[in-house]
Amino acid sequence: MASQMTEMLKGTLEGIVLAILADRPAYGYEITSRLRDEGFTDLVEGTVYALLVRIEQRGLVDVKKVPSEKGPPRKVYSLNRQGRTQLGEFWKTWGFLAERIEHLHRNESHSNEGE
Repeated sequence: MASQMTEMLKGTLEGIVLAILADRPAYGYEITSRLRDEGFTDLVEGTVYALLVRIEQRGLVDVKKVPSEKGPPRKVYSLNRQGRTQLGEFWKTWGFLAERIEHLHRNESHSNEGE
């Protein structure tokens, strides 16, 4: 099951991270912690950082360097207008997929009742 979860997460992680940033700006470790709090316990921190680089390059977030108490400044990511548009598209797509998958699941469940 872990492998299937990993594959499904790859396709949705960007939208999940954008949703977290829609709530409030955050830096990489905060985002990873929030994901783990939400139950994504097997998520590797490097995966989140690689995703943050990609969404920054695509112009979906604004980045501000904030001094850190320990070490170098932190990059704080905040969702910008383009990111909010992308998040809206993600939710539309997610709604469509979830509805279709649930429909298939219900039909499959009903067809197995006679067995």
